[in-house]
Amino acid sequence: MRPLINELRTDTMEFFTFMGTHTFLIPMNLLLIGYFLFIRRHRWYSITIPVVSLGGLSLMFVLKNLFGRPRPNDPLLRTVSGLSFPSGHALLSVAFYGLLIYLVWHNVSNKIARWILIVLLLILILIIGLSRIYLRVHYASDVLAGFAMGIIWLVLSIWTVRRIERYTSKEIAPAIEKV
Repeated sequence: MRPLINELRTDTMEFFTFMGTHTFLIPMNLLLIGYFLFIRRHRWYSITIPVVSLGGLSLMFVLKNLFGRPRPNDPLLRTVSGLSFPSGHALLSVAFYGLLIYLVWHNVSNKIARWILIVLLLILILIIGLSRIYLRVHYASDVLAGFAMGIIWLVLSIWTVRRIERYTSKEIAPAIEKV
């Protein structure tokens, strides 16, 4: 891979890796929560977003500490620290951008725009994962595990919140009828 490394590629990969950082994703989550809470007035999306994000972050820390795998030697990023497995960028990018895909699917009525956005978000997720390998801060197995755990967490979170939403929206008959 060393012959493929140059300054322009490294700068480009650093840009994409930034799009999977807490520094970028926390404000994006807050903006998304605000949008669905105050503009769209969709309470359940506003609940789903922090469930996916905070749960994904918690899962990442638990798994990293459970496996305790050190990072590759000689990374191109000098500011990287912490453990390697699974890739937090991969896990969190699948959780956040995967949730965006879910929201686009359910909220964008124009089919062409919907599919363009979905494909672009999928490409972004893949590039974020590849950037972590290119920058030599993760092994490919770290990124693949991060993607897998992100998908599992995203699906489980959406399924759980939707079940709760359906349950709480049902009208429940009183236990004792008035006579």
